[in-house]
Amino acid sequence: MPNYFLCVQYKGKKFAGFQIQDNAITVQGEVEKAMEIFFKQKIQLTGSSRTDAGVHARKNYFHFQSDLENVPGAVYHLNAILMGDIAVQGIYNVPEDAHARFTAVAREYSYHIYDSKNPFLEDHSWYYPYPLDIGLMNEAALIVQGFHDFTSFSKKNTQVFTNNCTLEYARWTVEGEEILFRVKGNRFLRGMVRALVGTMVKVGRGKISVKDFADLLAARDNSLADFSAPAHGLFLEDVEYPPELQQLITQ
Repeated sequence: MPNYFLCVQYKGKKFAGFQIQDNAITVQGEVEKAMEIFFKQKIQLTGSSRTDAGVHARKNYFHFQSDLENVPGAVYHLNAILMGDIAVQGIYNVPEDAHARFTAVAREYSYHIYDSKNPFLEDHSWYYPYPLDIGLMNEAALIVQGFHDFTSFSKKNTQVFTNNCTLEYARWTVEGEEILFRVKGNRFLRGMVRALVGTMVKVGRGKISVKDFADLLAARDNSLADFSAPAHGLFLEDVEYPPELQQLITQ
């Protein structure tokens, strides 16, 4: 049966998360309902990266199998059915062994902070009205790039086989009115990006030193990290696949 990737973007404010849940509005649940309305049959979706309640995504993926005709042509119709907070960007015919989650080779996130009150940023950026030393925060980010065991920055009971992750880059920049943290890695643990942000902000505020941050990372103890960075500042920017598959889903 033909295999498809569906690329979706969404604002996370109205959703209890990405993955389908009983008695809750989720991204997967809304897309599955729209597909059932249009295709007149239930289609089971498998997601690539679970995002928590309130987290946004510019690109996230599902895969599914269907023997219906002209499945890629359904984009317009699905977007007409879906609420305004979700948009289907494309549906792509991919090899039968392509898996939205397990075939992915990297994921990229951004976290947004602003320090001067702005009503146009409040839904998708963390209002933090205190001075931050970006230089110190980037020193902490450099330490993160050279580390692998992120137990200190993972929520408990994640049921993963390893806490090891490899980060391709992690850096802070100032872009317009916002301070942005961008990070890309082969995988991320539950709560990891927000914990990194919350703890590096403490470095930027001078509440802990860069050495304290390095010691915390090495301690492999998640009771020391700061998980307080709110969900609405976090964006899943992209999910990356091997080159031959990436080419199919970016046409």
